[in-house]
Amino acid sequence: MLKIIELKDNYIKFSIDGITPAIANSIRRTLINDIPKLAIENVIFHHGEIRDSEGNVYDSSLPLFDEVVALRLGLIPLKTDINMNFRDECSCNGEGCDLCTVKYSINKLGPADVFSSDLIPINNPDLKPVDPMIPIVKLKKGQAMLVTCEAIMGRGRDHAKWQVTSGVSYKYHREFIVNKNELDNWSFYKEKCPRSVRFEDENQIIFTNDEECRYLQQLFDERTGVEIKEDDTKFIFQFETDGSLTAIETLNYAINRLKNRFENLMESLSE
Repeated sequence: MLKIIELKDNYIKFSIDGITPAIANSIRRTLINDIPKLAIENVIFHHGEIRDSEGNVYDSSLPLFDEVVALRLGLIPLKTDINMNFRDECSCNGEGCDLCTVKYSINKLGPADVFSSDLIPINNPDLKPVDPMIPIVKLKKGQAMLVTCEAIMGRGRDHAKWQVTSGVSYKYHREFIVNKNELDNWSFYKEKCPRSVRFEDENQIIFTNDEECRYLQQLFDERTGVEIKEDDTKFIFQFETDGSLTAIETLNYAINRLKNRFENLMESLSE
């Protein structure tokens, strides 16, 4: 059973019980390596002289190497439509169409700082950069940046720029069983961590650190009156995304992805 403990747009903490450590690790690896994401793959730099409407001349050679700028562009998180096709699996046979490719452009005249907000989506205005204030390059007077880009779908196992998640981790469900007669300050923990109380009667109180109340860590140092139990069939996961997908979208895809892969494995074994 899966239970969501905390949910934000780009962060989630959830528990899953009734699974083995091997399955828990499969979920972790899927979240890191196997979630599709849109990222810039091809960058075309238009070098030469550029004239504005007033006849002023600008040089489009950048102060940084093209390779450095291309790397920075590739690492900018882009809003992603998870239903887009992978380019090598698209009906366009890899030529690049609206179903598998998003085109972007940057047209900026110096002196100016070029930010991710200057990366303008051409054929899908919804798939813009997640953060508009990521710096790309600084242009001096007389310099300009004229660039066109193509973003395609990929997975984290291919390159870090396609990795949706970060901080993916899990731990065993842990309980602190406190004997009230032996630990005098048990009420302190109840006051500081009310959401962590799992059970209480007149003789004992049981805390769980699923909510990660920082005061419960002090129970590790208590010498008497505290028994610690871990359940290796229940796991607490947490991760955050770079904003290209929401946390709940990412989790749903990972669970369905694992389900389909296990079904395909069973079919191949039966054959």
